[in-house]
Amino acid sequence: MPSAASTNSTPLGDLGKRVFVAVLGIPTVLGLLYVGGWAVGVPLALMAALGVREIGRLAAAHGVQPFRWLGMLGAAALVLAAVQWPSFVQYAPWALSILGVVLAVSMVAMLFSRSPKEHPLGSVAVTVFGVAYLGLSLASVVLLDAMPAARGWSGVEESRWAGAMVVLLPIAATWIGDAAAYFAGSAWGRRKLAPRISPKKSWVGLWTELAAAALAGVAWMEAARTVLPRMPVRGAATAAVLGIALGLGAVLGDLVESLFKREAGVKDSGSVFPGHGGVLDRLDALVFTLPLAYVLLSLVEAVR
Repeated sequence: MPSAASTNSTPLGDLGKRVFVAVLGIPTVLGLLYVGGWAVGVPLALMAALGVREIGRLAAAHGVQPFRWLGMLGAAALVLAAVQWPSFVQYAPWALSILGVVLAVSMVAMLFSRSPKEHPLGSVAVTVFGVAYLGLSLASVVLLDAMPAARGWSGVEESRWAGAMVVLLPIAATWIGDAAAYFAGSAWGRRKLAPRISPKKSWVGLWTELAAAALAGVAWMEAARTVLPRMPVRGAATAAVLGIALGLGAVLGDLVESLFKREAGVKDSGSVFPGHGGVLDRLDALVFTLPLAYVLLSLVEAVR
């Protein structure tokens, strides 16, 4: 899901992919969050596992063979552990334990299955990286969803939509910023943002994305007040800064995934979504903005 605007190369195709993700993705995510629990955790765990498989595919392009099944299981376990222990205090020891087990098992497997010429260090590093990159990021959806109940943001009468509203902050900032950047970059983007990584990205797209994400943050705050009367985000300035930070995270997430694909020499990270690429192609920005939203909201609450 590209985040910075592009030039007008295949604009209809790019726009169609954005519309596809928004029309199907947002209602699906909100519906699963409304149900909550394992209904949202299991699909997220599956997405995390598929994303790890795609990381392995990208690494294999240069001869690095991570332990894919171990990584897929580890990433899924991180997400499911968040469902079982949605409080960060409870979740953190389990997350560290899962990462530790993945590291230990991959090192043992390396000793018995990788020769010095088969990139043993790379195999372990990519395995652990994939688990953390996808597992922790998508586990953040569950942790964000649990924030209102755990921290009393809903007030006396808790709404079933309270958790979904929190998750909607990074989604709105990412996708609204992405859409605005796409149109601005297609129309006026001439100066390249990172030509060696993603030649279609422009500085116009970047500034437009940050501005739109700031507006998305303010709009989210106004909408969230109805179900989150005690949330720590108060004031348009705070909401705008949150939006800008998330917009910047979205751009970085997109560039990181673009660099991975450029290194591997592939156009798409996978083919999970026919005609739309893989999990990383659709979630590249959200992989950054979901955990970033949890950190930012926790910091805002801490300084209140």
